[in-house]
Amino acid sequence: MKFIAHLSRILVGVIFIFSGFVKVVDPVGTGIKLEEYFEVFSQDLPALQGFFMFFAHNSLTLSLIFCALEVILGVAMLVSYRMKITSWVIFAIIAFFTFLTFYSAYFNKVTDCGCFGDFLKLKPWTSFTKDVVLLVLILVIIAYRNIFKELSIAQLSVIITTIISFGIGIYAIRYLPPIDFLPYAIGKSIPDQMKPTGIKPIFEYTFLNKKTGEEEISSEFLMDTTTYKYVSSVTLNDDKVKPKITDYFVNDSQGNVYTDSTFIGNKLMIIYKKIDDVDAEQIKSLNQLASSLSGSKVQPMIMTSVIQTDYEKFSKANGINTPYFTADATVLKTMARTNPCVILLQNGVVKGKWGNHSIPTKEEIFDKL
Repeated sequence: MKFIAHLSRILVGVIFIFSGFVKVVDPVGTGIKLEEYFEVFSQDLPALQGFFMFFAHNSLTLSLIFCALEVILGVAMLVSYRMKITSWVIFAIIAFFTFLTFYSAYFNKVTDCGCFGDFLKLKPWTSFTKDVVLLVLILVIIAYRNIFKELSIAQLSVIITTIISFGIGIYAIRYLPPIDFLPYAIGKSIPDQMKPTGIKPIFEYTFLNKKTGEEEISSEFLMDTTTYKYVSSVTLNDDKVKPKITDYFVNDSQGNVYTDSTFIGNKLMIIYKKIDDVDAEQIKSLNQLASSLSGSKVQPMIMTSVIQTDYEKFSKANGINTPYFTADATVLKTMARTNPCVILLQNGVVKGKWGNHSIPTKEEIFDKL
């Protein structure tokens, strides 16, 4: 059992480090997922709506803390740092997320738990199973926590990990994720990811056996209507069948579809997801950037999900003359982790991305082409 306890400690530590790292490089994405959870709870438990909406409004801060804490606890587990405290804290976190994943799976509320950020998508029941396994491993660790010897470098390791984890997270929030797992990452082609994958779907059918009154599952559609009645079907490899990008649509200010036109030539997308928290100096810098590209081989364009009348008031007040286009808010949240954000496309391929604290110059843009 001592061997199993040590193996459990190593497995839990590695999983926590990996899970925390792929999220701390993009805490904004995890924040969006947490916000989704809190909004669901506020709707399902209206008596506690104010409580959950408070957390929803502070989801980014919570995301940074949770993501960094996962990495820190993972390292603490590997070096056996204060195991009595560490093991119980990890138990509390996993117990909480086991409840979340069960709630998501059972009530089909949030289809992706965000356990491994955008690096790996898990289905709700898969996420729940993973958390149950972790819960069992942690219970083993708690039962044998007194056998673990703290390493001499344990405290220093935890301190260094804390500094690095929060440093990476803060950098990602202020600029952009240092490692981008999203389909709009530099080097990826948006139109290519919108094409059908060509993978054949694998179906699982559920039929009611009229003779026995029981439901039966089949990998083939049963044509015997005398014996079987079709109930439902699911696509087992749905994630592999669907294109990586399914919701990228762009319209101009008149409502005309402009999606394909964004894949022609060099387009510099200046993205305003929201307009109520944009720094005036950033707006000024972006206006100057757009003006400097006038008549060049790069066409600047504004992308926003803001209501048209509100955006037009905003653009008029800030002297923005660049043509604007609209896209779905979720799409822009995926494309741009900061607000505003700049993305350079060359025939639909992402050539460059800049956050709101690193607005590029004309020369930097041309260097990417």
